[in-house]
Amino acid sequence: MSGNTSQLQVGDKTVDMAIKEGSVGPAVIDIAKLYAQTGMFTYDPGFTSTASCESQITYIDGDKGVLLYRGFPIEQLAEHGDFLETCFLLLEGQLPTAAQKADFDYRITRHTMVHEQMARFFQGFRRDAHPMAVMVASIGAMSAFYHDSTDISDPHQRMIASMRMIAKVPTLAAMAYKYSIGQPFVYPLNSLDYTSNFLRMCFAVPAEEYKVNPVLSRALDRIFILHADHEQNASTSTVRLAGSSGANPFACIAAGTACLWGPAHGGANEAALKMLEEIGSVDNIPKYIAKAKDKNDPFRLMGFGHRVYKNYDPRAKIMQKTTHEVLNELGIKDDPLLDVAVELERIALSDEYFIEKKLYPNIDFYSGITLKAMGFPTSMFTVLFAVARTVGWIAQWKEMIEDPSQKIGRPRQLYTGSPQRDYTPIGRR
Repeated sequence: MSGNTSQLQVGDKTVDMAIKEGSVGPAVIDIAKLYAQTGMFTYDPGFTSTASCESQITYIDGDKGVLLYRGFPIEQLAEHGDFLETCFLLLEGQLPTAAQKADFDYRITRHTMVHEQMARFFQGFRRDAHPMAVMVASIGAMSAFYHDSTDISDPHQRMIASMRMIAKVPTLAAMAYKYSIGQPFVYPLNSLDYTSNFLRMCFAVPAEEYKVNPVLSRALDRIFILHADHEQNASTSTVRLAGSSGANPFACIAAGTACLWGPAHGGANEAALKMLEEIGSVDNIPKYIAKAKDKNDPFRLMGFGHRVYKNYDPRAKIMQKTTHEVLNELGIKDDPLLDVAVELERIALSDEYFIEKKLYPNIDFYSGITLKAMGFPTSMFTVLFAVARTVGWIAQWKEMIEDPSQKIGRPRQLYTGSPQRDYTPIGRR
C-alpha cells in the first residue's frame, strides 16, 4: 500500500487500486477495474469480504458489539424513541422535529388500510398456508393494486410507495395471521399508535372490546426498532439486487421477504424456540450442552453467536430486559422454556467453551420467548421480523435508487464445469 492506493502484483503487471475510506470502520480497496486491467475477477463466496455498495444508513462493529442507525446507538433509540421515529430516521437521515414526527405519524396511520379487494385475494390460499408464504405473495400483489406509486424515477411516487409499505405491511401481516386461525379480519383503528394498532388487528375479535396492554405494545415497538435494519444482510442485499434492475418497490420488498424466510436469517428466532422446546427442562441441559460441544454431533445451539457480532449482540441486551418485562406483566414465572433459557444464558456467559468461541446469546434467543409469551405462534415470528425490517429495506432501496453510481447487480463466477464440447446425436450416445 502507498498513499491512498494499493498495489497488486499479477504476473509481471502491477495494478494500482484506490483505497476508499469510510467515516468509521474499515477502508475498502476499489477493485472495479481489476478485470479490465488483469482479465481476472476476485473470488469471495458469500461476499463476506466485499463491500457491495456505499451506504450512510446503518453501521455495525461486530467485534465491539456496536449497532448504529444513522449514527445513533441502537440502545438509545430503543430506550427513548418509538418505532415510527426510527422509521423517519432511517428514511430521512435525521431524527424528526416534533412537527415532523406528528406529520409522519399522521400520514402512516392514514395509510394503514389496504384495498378491500385484497381480502378476496387471501381467500385463494389454503387455511394452513404458512403466513410467510402469504406475505411474499400479498406484498408482491400490492403492485397490482397501487399502480400510482410504481414509477421509481418519480421521487413523489417513491415516497408514497415507502409510506404505503410501512403502513400496510402490518395490516397484511395481521390479515395473514387472522386467516390462518379462521378469524375475521380486523380493520385498523386510527386512534391507536403503530404497534398498539397492530396488536389489536392480530388479537381483537368482533364479539368483545379489545384493550391494548401498554407493556406489550411498548415491548413489540422495541422489537420492531431492534429489527428495523442491519446493514447489508442477505435480505437487504436481495432488495438492492432486485431494485438494481429497476423493479418496482413492492416487488423488491417481496423479494426481501422471501429471502428473510430462510431459517439462517429471519427464521432463527423460531429455530431458537424449537430448540428450547426440544431441550424441554433444565435437567436436560447438560446432555444438550455436551451434544453442542461434540463436533461429531449434528445438534447446534440456536440463538447463540452471530455471523457479524463477535461480542454480545447489543440488541440482545435490550431484548433480555424486554423479555422479563413482558413475562412479569403477564405473570409468567414458572414457564419451563424460560427456565431453560435463563440457565442456558447463565452457562453461555460463564462456560469457557462458550466464552472462547464467543457464543453469546443473540437477539433471536430472547425474541422468540417474548413473542410466544405475547400470544404469537412460531409461524408468525418471521412475519413480525418482516414487518420491522420493511423500513430498513425501503431506506436501503431508496438510497440505492438515488445513488448516481448504482448499476444493475451482476456478480461474477469461477466456472468449474465442462469446457466446450460438441453435441452428439441421441442415437450415438
